[in-house]
Amino acid sequence: MKIIEELKKETPTLSFEVFPPKTDTAFENVRAAVEEIAKLRPSFMSVTYGAGGGTSQYTLDIAKKIRDEYGVPSLAHLTCVSSTRETVAARIRDLKAAGIENIMALRGDLTPELMGADRSGWPYRHAVDLIRELKESGADFCIGGACYPEVHPESTNQKDDILHLKEKVEAGCDFLTTQMFFDNNLLYNFLYKIREAGITVPVVPGIMPITNAKQVERAIQMSGSFMPQRFKALVDKFGSDPAAMMQAGIAYATDQIIDLYANGVNHIHVYTMNKPEVAAKIQSNLSAILKK
Repeated sequence: MKIIEELKKETPTLSFEVFPPKTDTAFENVRAAVEEIAKLRPSFMSVTYGAGGGTSQYTLDIAKKIRDEYGVPSLAHLTCVSSTRETVAARIRDLKAAGIENIMALRGDLTPELMGADRSGWPYRHAVDLIRELKESGADFCIGGACYPEVHPESTNQKDDILHLKEKVEAGCDFLTTQMFFDNNLLYNFLYKIREAGITVPVVPGIMPITNAKQVERAIQMSGSFMPQRFKALVDKFGSDPAAMMQAGIAYATDQIIDLYANGVNHIHVYTMNKPEVAAKIQSNLSAILKK
């Protein structure tokens, strides 16, 4: 089933992101976590893609398993950073052959060795290049793209960022998923601006439950996310107590999601970090809202 059909529903939904293992030895632990999360029957599950495509086969295998064995719609991430056209074409063929219908088309994070590289000759410098390739492949994919409520770290300003976002949508993006954020007002402001710019595809907020203090620094590095004072106070108070921090982090994420639902944002995507207990607790907190 195509994700866009889920996003047309007016009732609240909850979906989860998982990530593939980096090595064969870690596969069983990841498989077990994915299975437990799939048992929660989310509206769909997305599977991330390692830097430089290092986990491409794992991504495909897990996306197929989620769909075929667990009966949950899956969304496979695909990145193009530093890839050749031949490599990307081969991956698209693999996805098509596997019957994968939903693709999250991303440029991908720049690894440290790529940060200073000359990118002028790369065939894929931005996600829009990959989106166009997917549309030209002849496969009938439902294509998702990323967006940044707080501006992409490499953009000079939000106006330019939104113009580039519109290019992605016009190239064939069916829906957008946001980078993590911790202040819902940033999202509401962003949604107003992109609608004014003529971007009308569904936007799915991405929520990251921060369940240990070390995640805070990582979250800031990844996205430059603004940390509200009430969130900082939570980390300061409970960060040294793992059990308390997990409970507080889940409560904060739940509060964000409830506020989004209350303000007409019906579809939420949770970055689970492969933690079934976190996904289960958040879903339990929302059980009456989700009718589960």
